[in-house]
Amino acid sequence: MTHIDARTRGVRTLAPILGLTLALGACSPTDGGDGGTTDEGGQAAGDTIQNCDIEVPADEAPERVFAAYQPAIEMAHALGISDRLVGTAYLDAEVLPEYAEAQEAQEYYANIPSREELLNHDPDFVLSGFNGVFADGGDGSFGTRTELRELGIESWIFSPLCPSEDGGTDESIDPSTVTMDSIYADLHDLGTIFGVEERAEEVVTEMQETVSETEEIVAEAEDTPSVVIGRPDDEGFRVTGEPDFSTVLLEHAGAENPFADLDEARNIDVSTEELIERDPDYILVDVCCDAEMTAADAADGVAEIRNDPALANVTAVEEDQVLEFTFADRSAGVRSAPVVAEIAEMVHPELYE
Repeated sequence: MTHIDARTRGVRTLAPILGLTLALGACSPTDGGDGGTTDEGGQAAGDTIQNCDIEVPADEAPERVFAAYQPAIEMAHALGISDRLVGTAYLDAEVLPEYAEAQEAQEYYANIPSREELLNHDPDFVLSGFNGVFADGGDGSFGTRTELRELGIESWIFSPLCPSEDGGTDESIDPSTVTMDSIYADLHDLGTIFGVEERAEEVVTEMQETVSETEEIVAEAEDTPSVVIGRPDDEGFRVTGEPDFSTVLLEHAGAENPFADLDEARNIDVSTEELIERDPDYILVDVCCDAEMTAADAADGVAEIRNDPALANVTAVEEDQVLEFTFADRSAGVRSAPVVAEIAEMVHPELYE
């Protein structure tokens, strides 16, 4: 039995280039660029850039940014705009090491603050790694993006999470946007909006090189292992479906999501029997959600799977290939490229000997 549900919700770092990015974080917010050029994600229209069918002004760099969720927080640091953050909220795991010092200086909410608390920070821009904060009437919502604009607050949703309309949620994601190129486009577009085009280009180049190098390595693999990313729950297992960004990560790492045929939502509850039937080669247990969490905190979930008699004949269990992972690592963002490399090494160890 399959049950659809909404988001409940050790990688290699990009330190060489992103350390430089953070070091340059205090530069002027208008250091270069005239706005308007984009890649696959947004589309330029004069002094605006389109994001999820909403035109975002690109003629004046935002100065007071609120970053919601891990992907947005890390992208803000990667772009070197840490000094413009007025608040951050909801980390799923520890931030990447190169951002730890910058994040320590930020005001942080363990959960998404109320709309009133957000407005108390007087932001002029909300950057969000997920679409729930802009859901129409949803719990933990700041209001739709249109409603925030009426208050003088612009916004951005990561392109792989674009809903079909303003105020929508995960159930309305356009699958065509769930690509690595969408992340690169977001970086370029946000670089234009914040006036940090050169830094955005540096980050994109580093990510592209990492992914390309990994793809060259896994091209030598003799097989394509099936990899479930998820965790045990009351229904059996919560796994990632086709619209989740983890499907893209696996493809670039020379693997496949055995639940990619389930396209109704990002997170899907399946029975233990269905997991057994799919017989994955690997299971990555995606622990979540705390600002101090690491992959090591998935140990209990790993042990639960390995010790479940019902799963004894699943290939991942038989071959001792149930591994620690984090929800943060499966999310679209600047860590996606190093995560591709990390997954490849997990599921193709013979290529890294």
